[in-house]
Amino acid sequence: MTPITLTEIHVYPVKSLAGIQVTSWPVTEKGLLFDRRWMLVDSNQQFLSQRRLPQMALIKTALTENHLILSAPDMGDLHLPLHPKGGDIINSTIWHDQCPARSVSEDADKWLGDFLGVDCQLVYQPDELIRPVNPDYANADDQVSFADGFPFLIVSEQSLAALNQEMQLNLPMIRFRPNLVVSGCESYAEDYWREISIGEIDFRLTKPCARCSVPTIDPSTGKSGKEPLTTLNRTRKWQNKVYFGQNAIHDQCGSLTVGNIVRIKTSGTSQPPL
Repeated sequence: MTPITLTEIHVYPVKSLAGIQVTSWPVTEKGLLFDRRWMLVDSNQQFLSQRRLPQMALIKTALTENHLILSAPDMGDLHLPLHPKGGDIINSTIWHDQCPARSVSEDADKWLGDFLGVDCQLVYQPDELIRPVNPDYANADDQVSFADGFPFLIVSEQSLAALNQEMQLNLPMIRFRPNLVVSGCESYAEDYWREISIGEIDFRLTKPCARCSVPTIDPSTGKSGKEPLTTLNRTRKWQNKVYFGQNAIHDQCGSLTVGNIVRIKTSGTSQPPL
């Protein structure tokens, strides 16, 4: 029997900007190292995302030993320190969460504002600023960065293949912005998983991922279409939301590497109950 394996790892340094695919990566208390540690906020300190500014998809990110590098069409690259010092405390908001953060620099704010055409500010979450995971789904010491709610999003290749077959399209996995992609299971098998291990790290799959408009945005153009939400509304709808992928919380720090074996420790009924 072919084992289930980890096939892709994606890091998104800045919330809702383009991510980076890697083959091996450290896992910290907050999730993948540098994942969603930066974020854009508006003048009311509300987070900005592709839901409101689809052109955010066009801003590429890169990580070097000392810098976060942002690049965008017709813009010179922006180099930012990987470990910003100082900055003003910003009481930012992600959905219903109050998330303390630190400002990065006026140069970053101007660069991003010029490209996006909005007044915005780049903020950073240093190690000492702790954002707990929603206690309805988490342990007291679980942490998350500026992700919507959980440190990890897990999707199987087989689930995307089934969805693409329903749509008669070939949308890429990156539309769904997972952190971890696995293969070797049945389509939507992850709906039934409750506790798994990948390599030496244990995960709790606590909540299915309700999807918004972001997967309809083509990351290469920043333009929106109707799929996959049209098909998800027909095939994956429950209580007026559509679901694809599973949110997860990790129990240890360590590292993940493409090719790691995925072991299913406990399963349950399908979440959502489709």
